[in-house]
Amino acid sequence: MNRSNKQKRQEWLILATNQGLKIAVIGGGSSYTPELVEGFILHYKELPVRELWLVDIEPGLRKLNIVGNLAKRMVEKSGLPIEVHLTTDRRKAIEGADFVSTQMRVGMLDARARDESIPLKYGVIGQETTGPGGMMKALRTIPVILDVCRDIEELAPNAWLLNFTNPAGMVTEAVLKYSKVKSIGLCNAPIGLIKQVSSKYNVAADRVYAEFVGLNHLHWITRIDVEGEDKLDDMLTEGYSAKNVPAREWNPEFLKSLRAVPSYYLKYFYMTDAMLEEQMESFKQGINRAEVVKRVEEELFELYANLELSEKPKQLEQRGGAFYSEAAVNLMRSLYNGSNDIQTLNVANRGILDFLPDDASIEVNCVVTKNGPLPLPLTKIPPMAKGLIHAVKTYEQLAIDAAVTGDRALALQAMVHHPLVPSVDVAVRMLDEMLEANKEFLPNFFTK
Repeated sequence: MNRSNKQKRQEWLILATNQGLKIAVIGGGSSYTPELVEGFILHYKELPVRELWLVDIEPGLRKLNIVGNLAKRMVEKSGLPIEVHLTTDRRKAIEGADFVSTQMRVGMLDARARDESIPLKYGVIGQETTGPGGMMKALRTIPVILDVCRDIEELAPNAWLLNFTNPAGMVTEAVLKYSKVKSIGLCNAPIGLIKQVSSKYNVAADRVYAEFVGLNHLHWITRIDVEGEDKLDDMLTEGYSAKNVPAREWNPEFLKSLRAVPSYYLKYFYMTDAMLEEQMESFKQGINRAEVVKRVEEELFELYANLELSEKPKQLEQRGGAFYSEAAVNLMRSLYNGSNDIQTLNVANRGILDFLPDDASIEVNCVVTKNGPLPLPLTKIPPMAKGLIHAVKTYEQLAIDAAVTGDRALALQAMVHHPLVPSVDVAVRMLDEMLEANKEFLPNFFTK
């Protein structure tokens, strides 16, 4: 370390000793972790991290060591007094933490591949967070997250749990319902939209205001103001998309009459036949999104393993979930400092959408105070969106309860009542196959 870095480290050490934070990342071997570390380095003044604990399970140890050593090199280069710990001992990482963030994939990418491929055999959309695939991901994930919550309740009762494990809205709702942990859900879609608008009009992100209405991966944008000027019509013409959802043009007449920009995930509901045809064609060619992600991850980890690399590589932004970690750091900064800025988060409804239960998790703009997020009242709710929001929320609540109880009857009702599932017969057969395929990760359903 050169002399200037030593001096800088001593200066920061005084700050860290006085008010340093402990942060635990569950799923620390994720390819997104370098983005998180970059955020901690860039915003150290506002978020003085003293200890960063990256946690993973034994099968993820190779990736944890690769990404963890990159994190250490990044911190070393920065000269900041952040201690990076790599561990499979989750309880040790959580003990005394100020923030716990979760970015796990129960069953890893092999489970995702099954989530995406099995529904296609029944002529149903196969997607990792939407439809039957999203339901299986929720059934695998929710019990594990609630187990993490029990550790937080015992070892770090004042910590904030920031969840961006998908399906983020359902996981957040499960935590709110079945634990005492202070939890907020995050998604990269809102920050991605803000970045797109900011770039389009060449203004700072804080000069853009967009109003999000709905659920995680099921939202509509009803207002887009740039420096106080209404730009909704421009975005209705342009739309927005993501790396992990196939590009397909929206019908302009439909968008104009909707008067809202739909989430790209809504293509699965509004263009079901075309999206399914596209998926089926890829499936016949032996291609699915999980395989693509595997290849991207392998390339990223090859880069991460290079001992000369000491910064986040630009290639990470090619992942579908780019900017998740930036959203997480922004939220931590705001909670820690009581910034009272506006962020789009997954929180309990509490009357914001009057046609949903109070404990339903919704994705809306919130003022982030030191005591937590306060959801903002909505100025525009597309009346035509209410039915779909209600239907998907009904499915979500049934699936959450099924995940917690292991009740197959509830799981069947959730599957049948998802708008993308065409019939009871298809639901029964598909549920049987998908539960069996996930048996290893669904002890609630198979140990009775």
